[in-house]
Amino acid sequence: MKKLFAPLLLALAAGLAMPAAQAQGYPNKPIRLVVPFPAGGATDIFARAVSQKLGERLGQNVIVDNKPGAGGTIGSDIVAKAPADGYTLLLATSSTHSIGPSFGNKLPYDAVADFAPIAHVGNAPSIMLVPNSSPAKTVKEWVDYARKNPGKLNYASSGNGTIVHLTAEAFKAQSGLFLVHIPYRGTALAIPDLVSGKVDVLFDSLPSGLPHVKEGRLRALGITSLKRSPLLPDLPPVSDTVPGFESVTWFGLYGPKGMPADLVAKVNAAANAALQDPDVKERLARLGIEPAGGTPQQFATMTDQDRAKWKKIIQARGLTAD
Repeated sequence: MKKLFAPLLLALAAGLAMPAAQAQGYPNKPIRLVVPFPAGGATDIFARAVSQKLGERLGQNVIVDNKPGAGGTIGSDIVAKAPADGYTLLLATSSTHSIGPSFGNKLPYDAVADFAPIAHVGNAPSIMLVPNSSPAKTVKEWVDYARKNPGKLNYASSGNGTIVHLTAEAFKAQSGLFLVHIPYRGTALAIPDLVSGKVDVLFDSLPSGLPHVKEGRLRALGITSLKRSPLLPDLPPVSDTVPGFESVTWFGLYGPKGMPADLVAKVNAAANAALQDPDVKERLARLGIEPAGGTPQQFATMTDQDRAKWKKIIQARGLTAD
C-alpha cells in the first residue's frame, strides 16, 4: 500500500508546490504591456510613466506595446487570447472595459470572463470647457443659459460611444438640458471650433484640455471629479451645481483569464508599490491623473459598478456607438 500511495503523495506535493515555485521564478524575461491606443495619447503616456517603476519592482523590463484600433478592441483582444503566464498584460480603460461592452455590440472577447483583474492604477477626470466668448463664467450660469435656449446650444465629443460623448449625455440628463451633439474624430479636432465659438461646450480630459486653459484659449468652468484637482485648485466640481455628477476615466491592469493567483498578487504588489514612487506620483500629477491602487477584488468591484453606471445611461438615452 505504501508503494502505491508514495507516487500519489509525491505528485500531490509537487502540484501544491507549483504555484509558489511559479511565483518565485516569475518574471524571468521581459513583460509585454499592451496599450490598446495610439502612442502619444493619455493611456500611452500613463503606461510609460508607470512601466519603468513597475519593471524595477518586478525585476524585469516592462515593454510598452501599442496596439491601437477599434476603440481599444484590437489590443484588448490580443491580451484576452494570450497565454495566461503573466508575460502579456493589458493597460485597460473605461472605454475598453466599461463603456464598450455596455453598448451591446458583439466584441471578440468577454470584458469580464476573458480577463484577470490585477490592479486599478489611476483615475483621470475631465474638465468642462467653453469658449472665452461664452456668457457663462460658472457651471450654474452655463446651465441657466442653456435652459433659456433649449436646442440652440451644442456640445462636441470625440465620437459616438466615447466617454466624452457619454459624459455630456450624463450632464444633459442630470441637469435637464436639450443640447445638440456634434461628434468629431477626437477632441483635438473639436478644439478649433470650440475656440472660435462654433461649439458651445466640450468635456475634455484634464491632461489634454488643461494646456488650452493655461494658454488662455478656452475657459474651464468645472471638473468632473467629486473633488478639486491639485492642478486646478480653484476649479470647482460640476457636482457643486449638478448634485452627484461624476465622470472619471479609470486605468487598470489586466491579464488573460486563468492567470495564476500568485502571479496576479505579485504584479498587484509591484503596481501598488510603483504608484507610491515619488517620481511616478509627480509624473502622473502633471498629467492630471490620480494614482489609485488596491486589491484585484476592489478593482473588479469598481469596474462592475462603473459598467453598470454607463450601461444605464446608454440605455436610458438610447445611445449607440455608430
